Amino acid sequence: MKMGVMFDFRNPEPWRKPFPEFYKSQLDEIVRMEQLGFDNCWLTEHHFVEDGYNPALLPTAAAIATRTSRIRIGSFILLMPFHNPVRVAEDVTCIDILSNGRFDLGVGQGYRAGEFEAFGIPRRERAPRMAEGIELVHRLWTEQNVSFQGKYTQVSNMTLYPRPVQQPCPPIWLGCRTEKATARAARMGFNLMATLGPDPAPSYRAALKEAGRDPKDFSIAQLRMVYTAPTADQAWAETAPHLHHMLKLYGVWLSEANDADGDAALADIPPPEQLRHSPLAADMMIGTPDEVARKLEKFKREYDCTHFVMATQMPGADPAKATRAMELFAKEVMPAFQTK
Repeated sequence: MKMGVMFDFRNPEPWRKPFPEFYKSQLDEIVRMEQLGFDNCWLTEHHFVEDGYNPALLPTAAAIATRTSRIRIGSFILLMPFHNPVRVAEDVTCIDILSNGRFDLGVGQGYRAGEFEAFGIPRRERAPRMAEGIELVHRLWTEQNVSFQGKYTQVSNMTLYPRPVQQPCPPIWLGCRTEKATARAARMGFNLMATLGPDPAPSYRAALKEAGRDPKDFSIAQLRMVYTAPTADQAWAETAPHLHHMLKLYGVWLSEANDADGDAALADIPPPEQLRHSPLAADMMIGTPDEVARKLEKFKREYDCTHFVMATQMPGADPAKATRAMELFAKEVMPAFQTK
């Protein structure tokens, strides 16, 4: 598996640092990730969140591109309905040039009701806006003199200059939580990003075959909470308050959306001191290197995954401690699982 870490640049009030200082610490952490041999840095996006959840991941990706030289940078995920597809194509091309061909574009339709209300976009339009938008981005990267008469975007005789470094285009991924979205990703010929909820990988592989595509030609990314420390007590002490903050927000958002099986149950998040012993901890890889390695081995047997994505920098957690957790993971766990 390729190994990557997710960064959402969240800086919640109880632990808040000045944002310039905090952003610099995150960029320093990503530079250290590259030195440790991780394959991917993934960025994610939400809007109008009190803890500062990164609303502008493409500028952030450009900053990372100028600070790094090897690690791949990607979006997990860009919320396509909130973006102009032409600007996405141009901005990602710029990042691909700055990084010399190291960018992956992952997009999704979004789910959080408050964001759609704030942008004045009916939530029922999210799937067609996402599908139409990524189709236009792909065509602008791979064709010239593009004319496109979509419901939400229209262009005439448009040719993108400059072109991306990666040819025919940067890799495209779709974030999926339902069978309908998974079938769309396979039909459009894009890689799969699995987020919270039921595992879409089996139906994705089946849909690829149904569409006449070879599943071996496509990648699947899976996200998990991962944190390694010398003792399990230390690992949970350093993560529990920050995990609780993160899960509490996701629980509210997902239960309101109720898009996938089990979403409604996520509204009931136990207090920080109980997280370690709750059912939610079953899928989390938090503990000593041996404990994390055993859970990762079990995960590898049970899930179809080419790109493993770790949430290690929890919202509000000390970046220095998260960096130490990544260093320990890279030294004691990663060599047994990473593909070159």
